[in-house]
Amino acid sequence: MEEAPPGRRVFLNHLDSYCGRSIGEYLSSCVVGATLESPEEEEEEGDENDSVVEVPAREIYEIVGTLSKPESANPRFAKETYAVSSREALLSHLLECEIVLYNITEDANQIEEATWAASALHKEIETFAKQKLFILISTIMTWANTKPSDPENPEAPFNEDNFRKRKSHPSFMDHINAEKHIVKLGQTNKKKFSTYVVASGHQYGAEEGLFHYFFKMCWLGETPAIPVFGDGKNVIPTIHIHDLAAVLQNVADHRPDFHYVLAVDTSMHTLGELVKCISKNIGPGKIEKVPKENAFLSKELTQMQLDMLFVNLRMEPIYLKENFNIKWFAEAGLIENIAQVIMEYKQTRGLLPLKVFIHGPPGSGKSTIAKELCKHYKLHYVGINDVISKKIADLEEIVAKEPDEVEREAEREGEDFVEEEEERENVEAAKELLDAIKENMQHNKDHLGGEYLIKIMKDKLMSVPCRNQGYVLDGFPETYEQAMDLFKVEDNEEGEEEEAVGKMPKFNQIIIPEFVFSLTASDEFLIDRIIKLPESEVAGTHYSENQFLQILKHFRKINTDDVTVLNYFDELEIHPQFIDIAVYEDSENRLTVSKIIKDIGEPRNYGLTDEEKEALERQAAEERLVKEAQEKAEQKRKEAKEREERMARWEEWNKQQEEVKKQEEELLEAQSVPLRNYLMQNVMPTLMQGINECCRIRPDDPVNFLAEYLFKNSPDINWNKR
Repeated sequence: MEEAPPGRRVFLNHLDSYCGRSIGEYLSSCVVGATLESPEEEEEEGDENDSVVEVPAREIYEIVGTLSKPESANPRFAKETYAVSSREALLSHLLECEIVLYNITEDANQIEEATWAASALHKEIETFAKQKLFILISTIMTWANTKPSDPENPEAPFNEDNFRKRKSHPSFMDHINAEKHIVKLGQTNKKKFSTYVVASGHQYGAEEGLFHYFFKMCWLGETPAIPVFGDGKNVIPTIHIHDLAAVLQNVADHRPDFHYVLAVDTSMHTLGELVKCISKNIGPGKIEKVPKENAFLSKELTQMQLDMLFVNLRMEPIYLKENFNIKWFAEAGLIENIAQVIMEYKQTRGLLPLKVFIHGPPGSGKSTIAKELCKHYKLHYVGINDVISKKIADLEEIVAKEPDEVEREAEREGEDFVEEEEERENVEAAKELLDAIKENMQHNKDHLGGEYLIKIMKDKLMSVPCRNQGYVLDGFPETYEQAMDLFKVEDNEEGEEEEAVGKMPKFNQIIIPEFVFSLTASDEFLIDRIIKLPESEVAGTHYSENQFLQILKHFRKINTDDVTVLNYFDELEIHPQFIDIAVYEDSENRLTVSKIIKDIGEPRNYGLTDEEKEALERQAAEERLVKEAQEKAEQKRKEAKEREERMARWEEWNKQQEEVKKQEEELLEAQSVPLRNYLMQNVMPTLMQGINECCRIRPDDPVNFLAEYLFKNSPDINWNKR
């Protein structure tokens, strides 16, 4: 395999940022000069490739640059990344590149570096062997306060011809100063050093950029309506991030004489229209207008982002249309391309729905397991009773609306007359469905059955939240027929169906479960588990003795037939995984949940929010404090116990010592009685006499005198034996 020829070297700052990553990845796959070819030439070249005609290898763009965070991994598309320690080192890298791109739309701190880089390159202009390009990626916010060129027609859009009259938003003065400085530098010697400013519309696409706040809020589904700050009538210029990259590619290839380019799509959507489109296609479907001041309460929106959301500009990219060869990704804007944008958003962020079905006999803990899985994976719990109750409540709320309330709600959301009429039709349809459901439940002893049960459950699975994040189905469908009806492809879903293979039933891929877990246990085990439940948990449920046995018998019957709900999934090659809950002997099914989580794998959703992280950290800190307090208390208890044991041993030892001492004293006392008697009878009388004599005579050595006296005068001393 021949090595590809060296490409034209392009420097781009912050390759790990949203904008830098998307632009770098796009340009790294572009052939130098590709936009200079006409579509006919490309088609002819494509035909030549099809006929295996050798085409000379062409240059591609080589991407090098810096990272915004030192710990970021090197992007796979980058030839080199630089950890710049000094301006001199950065300049040496810039001089190696033919094209220098500096993006200042995301990080205002890069403005000073971009201005310096352009000035430093300009000083080296005489050393350039061939022309260098410096392209500043700026923002349309430098136009935010521009007055209409025609006062009589204030809605006339701006274009590149008006760029000298542009007035910046107060917070973007540094941006416009950088634009003017860099354009001026390119006027000195265009053949050696040419500079361009590309004023980008608000970027979206892939990770969604500025509008990610609304995409994420819709995806998480934690609010009934998505906020629109202010009246939502301000027009926001936008551009898909891939289209912005295509504009930069065209500037690099064409090197036009005009040095200021507006990079915006042809849409002129308002903030309200954009948010409403996002909400309808990925969120709850509703919007709510809130005061602008509420926006400042959000921790997820920076001041720069808020300023960008509140901009009101009509812009028309005339120069792009007339001079550039752009293969637009979303020329008409976000709303017209919302389906493709959402698909791209999910893929880029790895947001894939997770659909799980839990099957099992009554008393096996299906609901507990399903709810724990929902909590772990941030999925939606789908249980028959909950879904029916919620549906009836929603229908009653819709039916209860007065006509003037419908008008007020439409006014709040900025809907037009047609949408208001649709809302009224929805009220009538809701009333009709509600009456039918209530009638069905009356005929089935307060249980919903037949087509209405299937319709409500299918509507739930087809709802935006379940299609976005996924769901956990708790015990339904119960039979093969119910599964066929629930997951079958409707007439209006033919485009999304998968053709049957052999006898494989047709099914709706959007809502079919990905994982099926069947809990198994013997009747004896289940009955014993129910008997051990507290009376408070059994009251009001189907766990009373007679009712539970009937339900268990019914479950065994419908799951021992030749055609069961598990057979349905087997035929679709969604093979059920069987879990014997009796093996774990765990009344709360924690081990069963752990096994299922291990089988399913990692979550496919957003990670923890900042609030959830803080809550977990706080909980961990509290648990740590409790644990430390318990350990200290346990240590004190042990020390007190040891102290008590030591005192008890000390007292016991003292008692033993006293007893020994007493015994010794008694022994000595007993042993001393004969000697004392002897002394009293034989020695003491003579001794007293000797003392009296000693006092009378007063010898020089009284002790020796007494000793001699005792020997001579003691009656029991036999002097003859001496």
